[in-house]
Amino acid sequence: MQAFRTGDILLDTVPSGADAVTASAVPLSVSILVVLFVLLMIVQMRSFVHLLPYLMDSLLRARGSAALEGSVRVSRERNEIAAVMLLPMLLLVFRYRLYNPDFLAGAGGDLRLGLIAASLAGYLLLRLVLYVALKPRRRYENYQTAHHATYTFFILLVLLLLVTAGVMFVSKAPDALVRLVLYAEIIVVYAVLLVRRAQILSLSCNHLRTFLYLCGLEIAPSAALVVSAVLL
Repeated sequence: MQAFRTGDILLDTVPSGADAVTASAVPLSVSILVVLFVLLMIVQMRSFVHLLPYLMDSLLRARGSAALEGSVRVSRERNEIAAVMLLPMLLLVFRYRLYNPDFLAGAGGDLRLGLIAASLAGYLLLRLVLYVALKPRRRYENYQTAHHATYTFFILLVLLLLVTAGVMFVSKAPDALVRLVLYAEIIVVYAVLLVRRAQILSLSCNHLRTFLYLCGLEIAPSAALVVSAVLL
């Protein structure tokens, strides 16, 4: 019996890879955001159903954005739902590491979520500053409509990402594949947004001015976000 009393454990006692992720607890902040998002969507469900045809119209044609902005009620609903959609976007970025610069590498769950939220807030602040700085002194209706079109496309993007992530999660697709597909969808929706914003701006701007506006309002802040993810 002595042979069975002693021995060495040859297996690794620390889980690695996917097992480590599964073993780790979901951060409390993530759980809070999930519950908050569900509650807010329940409250906003009627507004969302009313808004959905306007969202699709804005996706299919540039004048759809003008029709949406022409209704105070619909534009208010759009702005409120866009704000709510920040929560699932933040969770998707956190879960699939869509924004994963080096300075997040050593951060724990709650801290990493907080840093991602701060980075997102900085990105939105930069967009707002550029919008105010470049705003024309007169005849800025189309300029404003083009800016608000970003809210519309953001809602559509988050809905698309949620459906895709949900289907691929159920299908047990690896995170790397999910991340690649989500990146592709972001690029496609972003490209359509640029086209629609250019069409709206061209109603009151020449081609050169439209291009400069797009560079300052869309391409510059987006490039800053990508560069921060690569270099920081």
